[in-house]
Amino acid sequence: MEWFREHAWETWLVAAALLGVAELFSLELVLVMLAVGALGGSVAAALGAPILLQGFLAMLTAIAMLWLVRPSVVKRLHNGPSLTLGHQALVGRQGVALTAVTSQGGQIRLSGETWTARPYDESLVIPEGATVDVLEIQGATALVHPVPQLDP
Repeated sequence: MEWFREHAWETWLVAAALLGVAELFSLELVLVMLAVGALGGSVAAALGAPILLQGFLAMLTAIAMLWLVRPSVVKRLHNGPSLTLGHQALVGRQGVALTAVTSQGGQIRLSGETWTARPYDESLVIPEGATVDVLEIQGATALVHPVPQLDP
C-alpha cells in the first residue's frame, strides 16, 4: 500500500493505458471511458490529493464520461450513410436521350443500359441527343429533366 501512495499517479496512468489497450479488443467504448476516469485519478494523484479523493474523482470522471459522452459518440458511429441499392442508385445520374422523350415516353441511355423515360415535367419535350438528369425512378421508367446547355 505504501508503494501505491508513492507511485499513485504512475499507477493510475498504467491502469488508463491497460484499459485503453483492452478497449481495442472490445470496441464498445466503455473501457475507454473508464480509462479517462483513470486519467482523472492520475491528475488528482499528481496534484497530491489523498487516495480516497483520487478514487472518487476517477469514478466520477468515468461515470460522467459513460453518461454524457458515450451515448453521443456511439450514436455518431452507428449513423452512417445509407447504402442505395437497385434502381434508386441511378437517381441523380445523367443519361442521353436516344429518342425524343415526351409524356407518352421515350428512351434514354443510362449507365450503359437503355431505359424507358418520361419527362419529370410532363409539358416538356426532350429532343433526341439531349443530356438528361434522372430525378426519379418509377417502376422501370426513369423520370428525367434536360440538363441546360450553354450556347457557344
